[in-house]
Amino acid sequence: MSVEVLINEVGPRDGLQNQQKILSVDEKHSLISAIANAGVKSVEVGAFVSPKAVPAMAGTDSLVKKIKDSSLQYSVLIPNMKGFELAYESGARRLNLVVASSNTMNEKNIRMNTEAAMKTCIEVIECAGKQEDAVNIQAYVATAWECPFEGKMPQDKILELTARLIDAGVSKVVLADTVGGANPQDTKSLMDFLVSKFGNEILSCHFHDTRAMGLANIYAALTSGIREFDASIAGLGGCPFSPGASGNVATEDVVMMLHQMGYKTGINLEKLLQASDLAMELTGSAPGGRAKLWLKNYLNKNYDDRSKI
Repeated sequence: MSVEVLINEVGPRDGLQNQQKILSVDEKHSLISAIANAGVKSVEVGAFVSPKAVPAMAGTDSLVKKIKDSSLQYSVLIPNMKGFELAYESGARRLNLVVASSNTMNEKNIRMNTEAAMKTCIEVIECAGKQEDAVNIQAYVATAWECPFEGKMPQDKILELTARLIDAGVSKVVLADTVGGANPQDTKSLMDFLVSKFGNEILSCHFHDTRAMGLANIYAALTSGIREFDASIAGLGGCPFSPGASGNVATEDVVMMLHQMGYKTGINLEKLLQASDLAMELTGSAPGGRAKLWLKNYLNKNYDDRSKI
């Protein structure tokens, strides 16, 4: 298995959408630039959703136009065909779709059941394939381990949704622990199962740290062969369906763990901590990674050998 792990930064979208303070387009752009400056090559920068429903995502079209770094692979979330049209018009060519595994979650979130949500995803994927410019579509299977309304989700259901999305032509399926209900044993069980069916290259994982098991779940998925993970700078985020939930696992914690385990990410931790500081400054609510204080103290000692961090 490859020793290289890709970190997809989701703080500017998944992290910011649930914050009380709404950042301006320029503030969001400054955060994305700081993240990219640390060597992060993949960033979810915003969402083409109703600004009335998600005020924090207003101005995503303007934000996309400000991104000039050709080395940055940026993506945006789209909920439906209208979102696709707006994203495509803006110039975005890496688009993320979401379908929850549970009917209740889909009905409360997007007012349609799972089957209707899946049909919408497939329609968008087919439309993307007809465009003159190449469009990369990734799909998230939300509540892949646990739904706040229906409890633990059966693996066969996740298998079915994943298979349909792959057959439709997505480039990646991201298994999302939307409310942070997964544990390492269940994570390894599901990912071993899916990897045995589809291989590891088309699969990615997205973990929240609600129950302080984000890093443990990433480790479990690593042992299943997964080499791509979402993370959120300074632990930004949360879930409106899981009151009090913390955000995605913090990017700085994930990168530290991977480096200490010998994996390569291409990310500079010192610069990543600067981006984390900026996220905390801009939002006033980002908690920062759990290892952030230790990391800063360690780096400030100017050790010659920093290869393991």
